Amino acid sequence: MANQQPLHTSQCPEHLRANRTAFTQWFGKTFLRLMGWRVEGSIANAERVLITAAPHTSNWDAVLGIAAVLGLNVRLHFLGKHTIFVPGFKWFMRWLGGIPVNRKTPEGVIDHVNQLVDKYDGMVIVLAPEGTRKKAEKWKTGFLRIAQANNCKIQMGALDFPNKRIVLGDVYDPTGDNHADIENIKNWYAPYKGKFPDQF
Repeated sequence: MANQQPLHTSQCPEHLRANRTAFTQWFGKTFLRLMGWRVEGSIANAERVLITAAPHTSNWDAVLGIAAVLGLNVRLHFLGKHTIFVPGFKWFMRWLGGIPVNRKTPEGVIDHVNQLVDKYDGMVIVLAPEGTRKKAEKWKTGFLRIAQANNCKIQMGALDFPNKRIVLGDVYDPTGDNHADIENIKNWYAPYKGKFPDQF
C-alpha cells in the first residue's frame, strides 16, 4: 500500500469530467485507498468512450467501480440490471448515471443511450460485456452495436482482484466481425482475475 499511486482527476480528460463536490471526490479516493486498491491508466481522450468492465463476478465490482467514478470525477453512465434500481436506492443509482436494463426489452437501452449522446458533448458509458455475474460462455454483442451506432471508442477496463487494481487499458478498434471482436476482447482479459475466477 505504501507504493500505491494516488487516484487523480487527471486520469480523466477534462471534457469528460463531472461537476461533483470536492468531498465526493475525496470520498471515492479515500475508500479505494483504505481498501488498498488503485486505478492504473487513464480514460481514453475521445468525445465518446464505451468502457467494457470485466471480469464481472461479484457485487464488489460495482462498489469499487463507484468509488473510482467518484474519485476520478468522471461524467459516466452505466448499464445495470433493472432489479438493482430498487425504491430508496434508485435515486442514488440514477445520480451515479445508472441506466436500468431489462433483458426482456433490450431495444429501449439503445434508444436511451442515443438520447444521452444527443444531450452531452462528451460521455463515458460503462457496461459488463458478459451481461451477468455468473459464468457466461457467450458474451453479448450489444456493446459493439452501441459503440458503432454512437461513434464510441471502445476501451477495455479490467478488475484485477489478486493485485487490487482497476486497469483502464487499451482502446480496441472493431474489425466489423462481431465474433472475432468478442474473441479478441476476451483474450485481452485473460490475465485478469475477478473475485470469483471460476465464474469468468
